[in-house]
Amino acid sequence: MKTLPTFETEEQEREFWSSHDSTEYVDWERAKLVSMPNLKPSVQTLSIQLPESILDGLKTLANKWDVSYQELLKIFLAERIEKELG
Repeated sequence: MKTLPTFETEEQEREFWSSHDSTEYVDWERAKLVSMPNLKPSVQTLSIQLPESILDGLKTLANKWDVSYQELLKIFLAERIEKELG
């Protein structure tokens, strides 16, 4: 196995792995499945323009679900993406 370099930033690591084969650095036969329940996904702020009627409907539904309209929008988007890609 080759020695894995030390990375100063995630960007350096991403760049490295985009051009290298992990099988040269990691013995996948010895790998074990791990669970990381407290790992939070990276998020990015997004600005979107919606017709008022859609936003009003989203807020009404969010109130019924007892969540914020932003959270409900994330739920709807995640479900649709899963349906389309799954």
